[in-house]
Amino acid sequence: YFLLFFAMMAILFVKNTRFADIKRKLEEVKNKKSKLLSILLLLFCFSGFSQHQNNHVKFNYLDSILAYKVPEAQAEKFGRLVIQDDGGRMKPINTFSSELLRKVSKRETYEGLNSDQVFISMSQFPAAWFELPLIYIKKGNDSIRKIIGVNPEDKYVTFKSLFDKMGNYKLSPYLDDAYKTNTPNQFQKEFIEVDKKVNLLNSALSGNILKIFPIPNDKNNKWLSFLEIDHPMGNDLDSIKNALPYYFDALAKAAKTNDYTLANTMLLGMENYQKKYGKAVRPSEDQISSEILLNKYDVFKNLFWMYMLAGSLMLIMVIINIFFNNKLIRITVNTFHVIVGLLFAFHTLGLIARWYVSGHAPWSNAYESMIYVAWATMFFTLAFDRKSKLTVASGTFVASMILMVAHLNWLDPSIANLQPVLNSYWLMIHVAVIVASYGPFTLGMVLGLVALLLMLFTNESNKEKMTLHIKEITYINEMALTIGLVMLTIGNFLGGQWANESWGRYWGWDPKETWALISIMVYAFVIHARFVPAFRGLFSFNFMSVLAFASILMTYFGVNFHLTGMHSYASGEKQNVIIYLYIFITYMVFSTLVYLKYRKILKK
Repeated sequence: YFLLFFAMMAILFVKNTRFADIKRKLEEVKNKKSKLLSILLLLFCFSGFSQHQNNHVKFNYLDSILAYKVPEAQAEKFGRLVIQDDGGRMKPINTFSSELLRKVSKRETYEGLNSDQVFISMSQFPAAWFELPLIYIKKGNDSIRKIIGVNPEDKYVTFKSLFDKMGNYKLSPYLDDAYKTNTPNQFQKEFIEVDKKVNLLNSALSGNILKIFPIPNDKNNKWLSFLEIDHPMGNDLDSIKNALPYYFDALAKAAKTNDYTLANTMLLGMENYQKKYGKAVRPSEDQISSEILLNKYDVFKNLFWMYMLAGSLMLIMVIINIFFNNKLIRITVNTFHVIVGLLFAFHTLGLIARWYVSGHAPWSNAYESMIYVAWATMFFTLAFDRKSKLTVASGTFVASMILMVAHLNWLDPSIANLQPVLNSYWLMIHVAVIVASYGPFTLGMVLGLVALLLMLFTNESNKEKMTLHIKEITYINEMALTIGLVMLTIGNFLGGQWANESWGRYWGWDPKETWALISIMVYAFVIHARFVPAFRGLFSFNFMSVLAFASILMTYFGVNFHLTGMHSYASGEKQNVIIYLYIFITYMVFSTLVYLKYRKILKK
C-alpha cells in the first residue's frame, strides 16, 4: 500500500510525467495570452416577510412574556449550562435553544428575544407559549392548515392549534402511514416535517430536554432532567434537584427587582454540581465557548452568500477584463481574490472549531461532508490561483452552491455523536482523502462548463485568442482531475484497509465501494482519452469532465440517499431522482449546440 500511494503521489511531482507536461503547456499559454488582447461577450445571469395575524385572535400573552424578559447577559449565562441530549451528546443549552428557534420558526429571534431568552421564557411560562404563533408552516401546505383549522394565509401556527379540545394530536392519523414508508410522498414529507417541529417544541415546553443533573458515580455517565428525579435518589441529586425551579422563580422575581444575585447563586450551584459529578463527559469551558460562537455566527451558512457574492462579482470583473485590459479592473479582480482567500480562512477556522467542539473530524455525516467538499473545492481552487483568475472565480461560485445544498431542509447541521463504526482514526484518514477528492472533481466539472461556454462564444474574429483561454482552462482542468483521481484511488484503498479492520474483509461490493471504483475507472478513462483519436480535442475533454461528474454524484448522493448498504451512516432523506434526468437532458442539448457551433468555427 505504501509503495502504491507513494508512486501515485509521485505522479504529481516527478518532472517527466503528464502532470508536469500540462504545467509546462499552461505556462506557454499564459505567455501567449500576455501578448494578445481578446474580446468576449458572455452574459452571466444568475418575499418580504409579512406575517399575517388573524384579526379575530388577540395574543395577549406576548406582553406578559416580554414583561418578564431576562436580560441578554443573564440569558447568556444560562446558555452555557450543559445538557445531555437524547443521543447522549453533551452540549450547552445555547446549542439546543438555537436549533429550537431555527428549526421550529426558521428565525434567529422571536419578538426581540434571542434563543436563550426564548428558551428561559418557555421554561418559566410554558402555558403562554402554547398560545403564541411560533411553528412555521411552508407556503402552500394548505392541507395541513385545513386539518388544524387555521387561516390559509397564516405563516406561523400555535402549538395549541395542533390539538383538539380533548387533547388529541390532529396530525396523528396522517403520520402513521408517513413514518411506515421509506419513500414518503410530498404530502407525507410535509406532515413529517411539521411533526418534527412539534416534537422539538414539546421537548422544550415540557422541560424534558433539560437533562442537566449527572447521576453521581454512574458508570454510563447518565444525566437526568428535573422531571425525572421524582423519588429520593440517596445522593446529592436530592439536594440539587430543586435548584432549577428555584432558579426560574428567582429570575421572575428579579425581573421586577433587577437583582439577579439569588438567580446567579442557583446557576453557579448547578454548574459546580455538573463539574463535580459530570467532569468525565462535560465539555471544557473553551469547548463551550467555541460551540456558542459557532451557534452565534453560523459560519457555514453565512459563507454561502459571502462566497456567492465574492465569486459572482469576481467572475464578472474577470470577464470584463477579457474585454478591456485595464489596470483598475485588474486591481479590482485581485482585491476580490484576496477577499476569497480571507473567506477560505474563515471556512478553515469554522471546520477546525467544529472539530474541536465535536471531538471528531468534521466529515462524519451528510452535512459535514458537504461543508468539507466545499472546503476542498476552495482549497484546490486557490491552489491554481496563479494559473487563472477565472478558475478562482468559478470555483468560489461552485463552493457557494455546495454550501447552499448543505443547508437545504433535508440535511441536519446539528453536531452529533459518532456511530461506533466511525469512531476510528480511519475516519480522519480514509474519509478525509476520499471526500477531499470530490473538491478537484467539482472544480474540473465547473471548468469544463466554463470552457464549453467560451467555445459557444467563439467566433471568427476572436478564435485565436479564445482558444488560448480555452486551452488554459483545459490544462487546469486536467491537472485538477489528475489530483482528484490520485486522491480518490488512494482513498479507496484506504477504505479497504478500514473495512478489513471494521468488518473483517477488504472488499464486499457494497454500493459505496462499487461506485467509488466505477468513478475511478470513469475518470481514468477521461484522463487517458487523449490516446483515442476520436476523443482528442478540447471539446471532448471538457465535455467528458462534466459528464464524468455524474459518477461522483452517484457515489455520494446516489448511494447515500437512494441505495442501502453498510455506508448508510452518512445518509439523509431520499430525494426525487427525476431531477438528474432533467439535468442530463439539458446538458446534452447544450453540449450538442456547443459542438456544432465550435466545429463550424474551427473549419473556417
